[in-house]
Amino acid sequence: MKIGFIGLGKMGFNMVRRLLNDHHEVVVWNRTAATVGEISEYGATGASSVRELTEKLPGRKIVWLMVPAGKAVDDNLDLLLTLLKQGDIIIDGGNSYWRETQVRAEKAALHGVHYLDCGTSGGVWGLQNGYCLMYGGDREAAAFAEPLFRSLAPGHGYVYCGPSGTGHLVKMVHNGIEYGMMQSYAEGFEILKKAPYDLDLAKIADAWQYGSVVRSWLLELGLAALKEDPGLEHLKDYVQDSGEGRWTIQTAMDFDVPVHVIAASLFTRFQSRQDESFAMKMLAALRNQFGGHAVKSNE
Repeated sequence: MKIGFIGLGKMGFNMVRRLLNDHHEVVVWNRTAATVGEISEYGATGASSVRELTEKLPGRKIVWLMVPAGKAVDDNLDLLLTLLKQGDIIIDGGNSYWRETQVRAEKAALHGVHYLDCGTSGGVWGLQNGYCLMYGGDREAAAFAEPLFRSLAPGHGYVYCGPSGTGHLVKMVHNGIEYGMMQSYAEGFEILKKAPYDLDLAKIADAWQYGSVVRSWLLELGLAALKEDPGLEHLKDYVQDSGEGRWTIQTAMDFDVPVHVIAASLFTRFQSRQDESFAMKMLAALRNQFGGHAVKSNE
């Protein structure tokens, strides 16, 4: 197939390479022209503008967006709706909030354009291992684009989830689960790190990959990190979040679903960003006031 691709970040660049490796024709545009030139060396066709990108797509056009959630998606959508025709397809492969996706799909439908939402998992390893794809939207449009999903995913690693928004909903929950899994691994390894023994955490993580019920790709990645830096001394204990955990918790609240683990994992990330915690100071002050418990001074 021939497809337009907008956004050549860490994932987008390798997604284009994987499509090229499976003999698709890809026309690309990115805000950074140097990146367009770089991917062109792998066989992609560069475009100097979004308009030129659409002009280089024949017949029924498919344009894949791989840009940050929010304004970047809306800006590209608004522009594309002035350039595409009835029956054409836009695929949002980023981590957009599923309710906003539904609004965007309704807007595209007014122009006769199909808007598919495709949650994409695989990170920087996707070129080699493939991407797990969870997509929603018009079924006929999704079926038309299936050769792209099949090329990007490994084996059975792509699934049509249902109407508009379901792909991003499923990917959001996927990422919420990921938050909880990572937090559990992090806490467990801290216990082992602080135990009064000289434990080889890398060897333990490696052993857990064989037959253990906690074996996983996340654990494999943790093993790689421990092999590279056994004490993780080159890392700062600061953890960012990109929004999916917050959206998962908000959606859980909307659906009256308790999500204790996911919520706790998100709040722990917030705590990691504090230079100092006023809440912890308040706790120390309260213990000192009612029970005379010792406190530590900054002076």
